[in-house]
Amino acid sequence: MKRLLIVGAGLSGATLARSLADSGFKIRVIDERNHVAGNCHTRRDPDTGIMLHVHGAHIFHTDDERVWSFVNRFGDFEPYAHKVRVVSRGRVFSLPLNLLTINQLFGLALGPAEAASFIRNLADKSITEPKNLEERALATLGEEIYRAFFYGYTRKQWGREPKDLPASLLARLPVRFNYDDAYFNNRNQGLPRLGYTALVENMLDHPHIDLALDTAYEEAMKPEFGHVFYTGPLDRYFKFVHGRLPYRTLAFEWFAETGDHQGCAVMNYADSAVPYTRIIEHKHFSPWENHSLTVCCRETPGECREGDIPYYPVRFAEDNTLLRRYQDMAALEAGVTLAGRLGGFQYLDMDAAVAEALRLADRFAETIRSNPARP
Repeated sequence: MKRLLIVGAGLSGATLARSLADSGFKIRVIDERNHVAGNCHTRRDPDTGIMLHVHGAHIFHTDDERVWSFVNRFGDFEPYAHKVRVVSRGRVFSLPLNLLTINQLFGLALGPAEAASFIRNLADKSITEPKNLEERALATLGEEIYRAFFYGYTRKQWGREPKDLPASLLARLPVRFNYDDAYFNNRNQGLPRLGYTALVENMLDHPHIDLALDTAYEEAMKPEFGHVFYTGPLDRYFKFVHGRLPYRTLAFEWFAETGDHQGCAVMNYADSAVPYTRIIEHKHFSPWENHSLTVCCRETPGECREGDIPYYPVRFAEDNTLLRRYQDMAALEAGVTLAGRLGGFQYLDMDAAVAEALRLADRFAETIRSNPARP
């Protein structure tokens, strides 16, 4: 068949391209940016030599062995156990919520069973069916923990009161009644030694893949190709005909100094009075390297407007009608598949993005094998 066009050289687009190229298809990949890897783009800081996560922290973690084997084909991964700390009311605590966090907050020395009983007694038992995030937090953790760690951070992250957010959002942060402060529990965790951009460049290094950067998608390109995989924003593909889907964006404030700024890669800030949600200190993502200087970045979420980079899709109940309209249009679009985090308007961890792209490539290749007469 004709060449395939993949719009977007991020993790989803690159995985699609490599998997389809390995199956014998000829691929053209385009991206309007001047680099590959999308929002997991990394680069060396020219002044310090530190590897920077340009669009925020990206830690690869997965239990999917196919995904882990796939990404390890294209780069050496160093073991990395992600840890996060949080500043609340002028004190530093351990995250996710664990036995140390509970004992720190209340000035106690509880064991696992005692802490579990203590939290049960804190919970608001009058809330039997939580209808929103605030009620879920109060019903499971109580007022003190909710105010210390969730209320302010959530308001900053989503730009809404927690009582206006779905209860399901709270499920992303577990409570542990031991001293395990590892942020992820997946079997496979790590960071590519040479960064994500090098990893994606290696994915796209194939004789059947033609890469064009600084190249935006135009509808006039479509007839040149046997199929288009579009990993850009869903609403943008349809020229915002129904309006813009809601996203949160991030503003980054970079600063550099000597020594070690905070002693860890990620420090969250839970208080509402602090405008940013976290500070990232990038050299701690590469503990196998030594740097006397440091580069940090403050992250402040905000409403995504025209010209901003979309980071987090806002998929709440009142937005579903608009999303369904675009999804219905996408289902009827002949010769085009909208995929990935942006094309599907979905929050995807990196391993989930790779897994989805591999499955999509498998299905497409099988469809073509069963119907070789397609153009």
